[in-house]
Amino acid sequence: MNSQRELFFRHVAQTSPEPLALEIESARGCRLYAAGGKEYLDFISGISVSNIGHNHPEINAAVIEQLNRHTHLLVYGEFIQRAQTELAELLCSVLPASLNNVYFVNSGAEAIDGALKLAKRSTGRFELLSCRNAYHGSSTGPLSIMGSEEYKTAFRPLLPGTGLIEFNNPDDLKYISEKTAAVVIEPFQAEAGVRVPDIAYFTALRKRCNETGTLLILDEVQTGFGRTGKMFAMEHFGIVPDILVLAKALGGGFPLGAFVASESLMKNLTHHPVLGHITTFGGHPVSCAAALAALKVMLREKYFEQVQAKEQIFRSMLSDLPGLVEFRSAGLLMAAEFESFEMNQKIIHALLREGVLTDWFLFSPQSMRLAPPLIISEDEIAGGCEKIKKVVHTIHQK
Repeated sequence: MNSQRELFFRHVAQTSPEPLALEIESARGCRLYAAGGKEYLDFISGISVSNIGHNHPEINAAVIEQLNRHTHLLVYGEFIQRAQTELAELLCSVLPASLNNVYFVNSGAEAIDGALKLAKRSTGRFELLSCRNAYHGSSTGPLSIMGSEEYKTAFRPLLPGTGLIEFNNPDDLKYISEKTAAVVIEPFQAEAGVRVPDIAYFTALRKRCNETGTLLILDEVQTGFGRTGKMFAMEHFGIVPDILVLAKALGGGFPLGAFVASESLMKNLTHHPVLGHITTFGGHPVSCAAALAALKVMLREKYFEQVQAKEQIFRSMLSDLPGLVEFRSAGLLMAAEFESFEMNQKIIHALLREGVLTDWFLFSPQSMRLAPPLIISEDEIAGGCEKIKKVVHTIHQK
């Protein structure tokens, strides 16, 4: 009989020549448990997905209850389904008043695609601006606005009319014009290695979009649901986008994305043509039930209120590591930048042997990703950081 490892490499499409290939059998809280009994402290949350931890009992109960009602019924938007409507109502209740209409999809990339279509349909324009070193997904639309030529070249031609501006550079705001349908931007650049902008930059960006009739699309796929110490990262800047994009932690561990706008804006997808955007499995009732449970837990427990204190523990324990160039953070989205990708890679693999799961960033491979579940305890932070310190010191001395 073939082992799981053999089946994985033979039949599951690979995304890189060297996947981690850990055989994980179960997970709970901030821990992953591999075949053979090895335990890993999860310092990346499935890339900012498991904000309230793995295998949460309230999410599990909500999923089972929904399974006993029904799963898929019909393409999205035709039937009234309680899991969708209650999730949309609760989500809108914690967002600014103008963000009151939700379109559920399956993922962040799909949500970006829907937001781009909505912007072009609503403005009658087709120019799209995004930032260098930005990541918004890998399907064709999001790939077209990705901020890295290395990842785009092999797949051209892509969408026409796209352009790049420099993140946190107010001088580049002049490129936003009456021809621009939308600017797509993250509140904190994640895959660039956690780049933190000035508040004044987002104030000026919002003003420039207003002046030119350009829609502001805010990508909170990685930063939403408490990750940065606020329920949504836009709260740090006092701005409201025209379209908000959510995914990852939204689903509570289940596949779910959404783009959110005003009701009047969203209605542009209902006519000329009808079914201007459509999805079969978007807003799947099981995913929505899981998301509703996760959102209720977050609002009740307010884990985001503990984020700043936990962030400071990481900073205090890791800011003086040998070979560390810079430690950047936006709450519990953190990047430890080392002298090279080679050094960072050695550290990441050594930490796996120590039972700590970390990662790197697409556009900052020399930086180690640290983004644990928000429920992580101070003892777990300290224990994981001690292992990081041990590994880094050992590698740096060789």
